Amino acid sequence: MATTSADNGIPQSAAGGPPAAGRGGDGDGGGEWGWFAPAGGERTAEQSARPGPDVGSAGSAGSAESAESAEPAYPANPGYGRFEPSRDAELIRRTLEEIEPISQAVTSYFYALLFLQHPGLRELFPASMDSQRDRLFKALLTAAKLVDERRVLVEFLSHLGRGHRKYGTRPEHYPAVGECLIAALTRYATRTWSAETEAAWVRAYTAISQIMIDAAAEDERRAPAWWRAEVVAHELRTPDIAVLTLRPDQPYPFRAGQYTSIETPWWPKVWRHYSLACAPRPDGLLVLHVKVVPAGWVSTALVHRARPGDVLRLGAAAGSMAVDHSSDAGLLCLGGGTGIAPVKALVEEVARGGRARSVEVFYGARAGRDLYDLEAMRELDRRYPWLTVRPVAAEGPPDGGGLTGRLPDVVREHGPWQGYDGYLSGPPGMVRSGVEALVAAGVPAHRIRHDSLDALGAAGASRD
Repeated sequence: MATTSADNGIPQSAAGGPPAAGRGGDGDGGGEWGWFAPAGGERTAEQSARPGPDVGSAGSAGSAESAESAEPAYPANPGYGRFEPSRDAELIRRTLEEIEPISQAVTSYFYALLFLQHPGLRELFPASMDSQRDRLFKALLTAAKLVDERRVLVEFLSHLGRGHRKYGTRPEHYPAVGECLIAALTRYATRTWSAETEAAWVRAYTAISQIMIDAAAEDERRAPAWWRAEVVAHELRTPDIAVLTLRPDQPYPFRAGQYTSIETPWWPKVWRHYSLACAPRPDGLLVLHVKVVPAGWVSTALVHRARPGDVLRLGAAAGSMAVDHSSDAGLLCLGGGTGIAPVKALVEEVARGGRARSVEVFYGARAGRDLYDLEAMRELDRRYPWLTVRPVAAEGPPDGGGLTGRLPDVVREHGPWQGYDGYLSGPPGMVRSGVEALVAAGVPAHRIRHDSLDALGAAGASRD
């Protein structure tokens, strides 16, 4: 196995401190790869905090917010940016291209090594690794691809660092992950691996881990790692869709259109994303719409097992599909299936905002019977003159009237929509085709908001 010494050109400050004295992987926190240890030991929130804009959560691909935000500050790691990112990125991409065909083997080796050498980390992961197995490793590889795209890298990793708090991740865990990542790449990237390549990966992972550590430490100053929320109401709307009302144990900050992550008592360490179906309310209650998905552990538990009195855990709210209150444009909202949940939240926020804006809602499903929240949406339509709700069913008009066809096609036919901001929520395929339809109907791409397609895919296409 190739090795890297302290003389490999990596500044000790960039690497997070000098190599550990023990070089044989003796469990001293770094082993052979001791330079992954955070500088000066574990960082506290006070040590890591510094002025600068909050980069926010992973933004939507169609949102103008990320493009307009101020450039985030460099992470605290003083060595970040001292290397030549373009050369490192080239070496990293070569490695990724080599291991892509055998990514399953690399991933399995990575986790086997991680749990063998650091058994204490196993408790951070769910009992079954079926859905978890690829996520951490893929996130690391995605971050490595972005080493020369600083703004995107910081935003992506800051979101991950904040999100990992709910799993119990601490700064001292990062060295173990780094050493096992390097070991897995060393074993399988035999054609492209070299001392130079290894040094590039060490530099990249050092930057990756420090950004995540700093983001988590800063987040720790203002929010808990997770909230406890009691189920106070559970309504089964269809055999596989339920509407849950939750009462958090302390104020839960979020914006209409965002989503939360949920852990149930029946599947510890398994977190899934669900959109919030309400705007912030004076009573602090939250509403979720949950549909059972195939092999969906969490969705099945929430729909068929959860009852009033059960207590769930909530992660921090995320997502950028929020109302732009600085705009006078109308809102054109597409909600497919349970994707109507965040759309309903947006309508609720506009209603409470005191400034009437035209809101056009297209609520779609495969069949009319699948429009489980249609009566509630029609009631909102009757209440607010600035709101128009159009039900759409692919296999025939809904009961009581509506439109027939694919949701994106129907929206395009009712255009043009130049004077509107677009909001989309639903399965990834619908979001992709919906974006194309809105652009074709006159909505500028920078005024279209939706959850990140990558996030949707990682969440099981939705929010298992």
